[in-house]
Amino acid sequence: MKTTLDEMQAFIAVIDSGSITAAAETLGQTTSGVSRALGRLEEKLGTTLLTRTTRRLQLTEEGDAFLAHARAIVASVEAAEEQLAARRDRPAGRLRVDAAMPFVLHAIAPLVAGYRARYPDVVLELNSSERYIDLLERRTDVAIRIGPLADSTLHARPLAHSRLRVLASPGYLQQHGTPASVADLRTHTLLGFNEPDSLNHWPLPGDTDALLHVRPAMAVSSGETLRALALEGVGIVCLSDFMTHRDRQDGRLVQLLPAHTVEVRQPIHAVYYRNTAVSARISSFLDHLAAAMVGDPYVR
Repeated sequence: MKTTLDEMQAFIAVIDSGSITAAAETLGQTTSGVSRALGRLEEKLGTTLLTRTTRRLQLTEEGDAFLAHARAIVASVEAAEEQLAARRDRPAGRLRVDAAMPFVLHAIAPLVAGYRARYPDVVLELNSSERYIDLLERRTDVAIRIGPLADSTLHARPLAHSRLRVLASPGYLQQHGTPASVADLRTHTLLGFNEPDSLNHWPLPGDTDALLHVRPAMAVSSGETLRALALEGVGIVCLSDFMTHRDRQDGRLVQLLPAHTVEVRQPIHAVYYRNTAVSARISSFLDHLAAAMVGDPYVR
């Protein structure tokens, strides 16, 4: 499109106000500026839109035909701006969120009813991936990532932290005994992750003052699977508070070696593409999530 919105608005203002001077006052511009805009418009269109006399401006036949289109275009743009403004106040549309299954189950799912009640026009789509995904490829608006972030072109919003603890069920401890020291863990069944191996560093002192690196007797790909195995009394696990705080409160899981435990906090971030303005759908969801992630089992 050769013509600009400003030129069309100047043309419409001149017709509606009856003169270039009055149009300039309406638009908050100079008279010469409005006159130049009209000149550029006619030059681009290759036709005369207005005939000018000392007393009045008169639309030509071409000008009358163009005026109807210009009004429709400007009205359409204004309607689009109003719709976007309304969405900022009342978010709407589809929001695709990706997170590991444990976080979906324990952190997001309990908040969905409240979020939908507050933002009924947002269509929430939840997907679960244990590994980091390509947001563009998977058509995802925002992803929740737990743990240190690698360098990325994505924007990251810190939400909270969640502590790691070593845990076992009362049934397991009754059958196998409670370890009294870190060394005692060697005689127990330790459950961990098959990848990445960094998840098998537990918040306990190791041989060289680093975190204890365990070699699990059974390795799985999901933290939720580890939680289920621990609840069944299969072995000892290391999991984040956001998954297990209710289990500890209800006595289904017991923290082991609390006096030896090093405080390790897993950072929780929301990541999304760097845009000049974050959509109201994303900001409404993240604000709702962050407000709920206060206190146990989260730390700031």
